[in-house]
Amino acid sequence: MKRACAARRRDGFSREEGLAILQEGASEAAHDTSPISYAYRASLIGAAHRFELTDAGLAWHLARRSAVWAYADIAAIRLSFRPVSMQAHRFRADIRHVDGGRITILSTSWQTAALMAPQDNSFRVFISSLHARMKEAGSGAVLTGGLSRRTYIAALALVALLAVAMSGLLIRALATQQFAGAAFMLGFAALFSWQVGGFIRRNQPLAYTFESIPTKLLP
Repeated sequence: MKRACAARRRDGFSREEGLAILQEGASEAAHDTSPISYAYRASLIGAAHRFELTDAGLAWHLARRSAVWAYADIAAIRLSFRPVSMQAHRFRADIRHVDGGRITILSTSWQTAALMAPQDNSFRVFISSLHARMKEAGSGAVLTGGLSRRTYIAALALVALLAVAMSGLLIRALATQQFAGAAFMLGFAALFSWQVGGFIRRNQPLAYTFESIPTKLLP
């Protein structure tokens, strides 16, 4: 499967086509009896959080807690883009069980006090394979992406307020001929738009299906 994806990329195919190939491979992996595992360190203290796709279901080990959730008993999955100061390219999957239990899987892992390493390929394969196995089990889970609608609206309102404030400062700097300050505001506005704009764009609320996992919410 990896060789096929690599060949398609060399031939100039899009990322969406590459993800489609990956999902096909994940569907094939759903029939495989060998477990698929993923692990990440949420902090420098404590053991890594470990997850495994088994015949019995999604097995997870978080600190002193562990369980196996049958694929048909997973009630919901929410995928989102969650950058942090140490890692601007971080993705998150929130998984909820029918009994109300929740677990979180991140695409990055703490390595040292100054390094949070991405695990893009492993995360993408694990999440795609989880969806494939849930589909095989006839899951009726609610699949959503991005922020909740209420949180998204609040984020948009905050961005709008900041934009108005920065516009006012820029106008004042130009009116008083403080061109150095105006240049600084323009640079800051460009950086703000690039970072926050990407967060807002990727995290727009949406619903998806097992056949159409949103590519913008996977690394």
